[in-house]
Amino acid sequence: MGAVVVEPGSSSMVLGPEQVLDRASMHLANGLLGNPDSAAGLEVLLGGLKLRFVSGSAVAVTGAEGMVTLDGTELPLNKAVRVPPGAVLELGPAMFGIRYYLAVQGGISAQGEAAQGEAIRAGAALTFGRPNNHGSPEVNHPARRALDPERPVVARVSRGPQAQNDDAGTWLRLTSEPWILSPESDRAGARLVGRPLDVTSAPIPQAQPLVSGSVLLPSSGLPVIALAGHPDTSQSPVIAVVRDEDLDVLGQARPGQMVHLLG
Repeated sequence: MGAVVVEPGSSSMVLGPEQVLDRASMHLANGLLGNPDSAAGLEVLLGGLKLRFVSGSAVAVTGAEGMVTLDGTELPLNKAVRVPPGAVLELGPAMFGIRYYLAVQGGISAQGEAAQGEAIRAGAALTFGRPNNHGSPEVNHPARRALDPERPVVARVSRGPQAQNDDAGTWLRLTSEPWILSPESDRAGARLVGRPLDVTSAPIPQAQPLVSGSVLLPSSGLPVIALAGHPDTSQSPVIAVVRDEDLDVLGQARPGQMVHLLG
């Protein structure tokens, strides 16, 4: 087992692949290192994280794009890189996209206060598995360029189970008018702001199971897209569902960025 110590930085979490908001980037980072798809990695919001490697290993950084350095030398993104013992890895501010994904060969686990699914603190110790001796495998997943925050995010949607309860005008407005990602968005949901939709559906009498990508229409008339940290159930009508392959893009969108839902 190897170890790494967290130095002060921005919000970072140890997450399994089912918990991350940009699954394709986490999958790529693990694949570059020969880790299983189930291996946990770090999701780093906006950058600002420093890691000091007590033991040598290999790392891969994917997702957001910004200046990432290893002992002051720029580290290439979307590529497996060897890290010697004592080296310091630093993730600078994200210029494109919003979430970096960092995988360490052998997968990351947390100790003490750094439990999986919770923000890690400065001084926390993370452990990782033994590096393999076979080098990194050939990865056939091309890296997706990080989102330009100046360009709209496009997500394709299909009608949800309660869509038939709303008139055609509501669906047309949902899928043709521009929306803005609210600063109040979080891991549970991407909250959209714009001209409120008419709410013609009553709340569901009994809470229904909720899946990632569900587009909820609460009483405010402002849609909320359920993300990886969503609750298990909801009583708000689900008027649309985002295509699974487009959810990762929403996970890299920034507050204030324009969002288009295409039906």
